[in-house]
This record gives sequence, structure tokens and C-alpha cells, in this order.
Amino acid sequence: MKMDGILEHASENLQPEGKDTPGRAKLRSWLNRMLQIEMTDGRILVGSFLCTDRDANVILGNCCEYLGGDEQTAQEDSRMLGLVMVPGRHIVSVQLDEMPKPQNQFFCSKEEIV
Repeated sequence: MKMDGILEHASENLQPEGKDTPGRAKLRSWLNRMLQIEMTDGRILVGSFLCTDRDANVILGNCCEYLGGDEQTAQEDSRMLGLVMVPGRHIVSVQLDEMPKPQNQFFCSKEEIV
């Protein structure tokens, strides 16, 4: 999904609370879901969508960075970033990431907490 769609549409149609535009409703449905953002330099960021603003900047939590290339290279050249702000001008595309989170030392399942 291109940035000139949902994020810009939501920021242009600011209305009083209680009246959701289609863009705002779409963003609200994405809250706390995993997003995959492709950046202009080829990096891919995957993290939990926390918020955006009128300039299409995006905040991701528990974010991992993957360098471009094939899937094997991307897994080898990845790193945990944590909380990040992605400037809207550097975003090429945004999509929901339906892949499950990898289980590693930074994440734990619900069964491990109980």
C-alpha cells in the first residue's frame, strides 16, 4: 500500500472526535498490529503500529530492522531497534505483516508469563 493513500487521507480529513473518516477508521484498525514498512534506502522495518501524525510519520514499537535482499540475507542482517519513529518522507510502502513474531530472548509467549 502506498503512503499517498491511507495515512495522508486520514490526516487531511481531520474531523471532531466521534466522526471517523474511512482513512481514520483504517488506521484505528491497525493499532497494535504488526506493520511492515519499506523505506527509501531499501531497509524494511517490522514492528507494532502505535501511532501516526499529519505528516505521515509512524511510530513502531518492538521494531526490527531488516536489510534488503533475499529472505535469507535479510534474516542474517537484522537487528532489534525497539521504539522507532519513521519519517513519512522516507516511507515507500506500508503493509500489515501477517508473519508470526519470532520467539527469541526479547519476546515471550503468554504461556511463559503465567
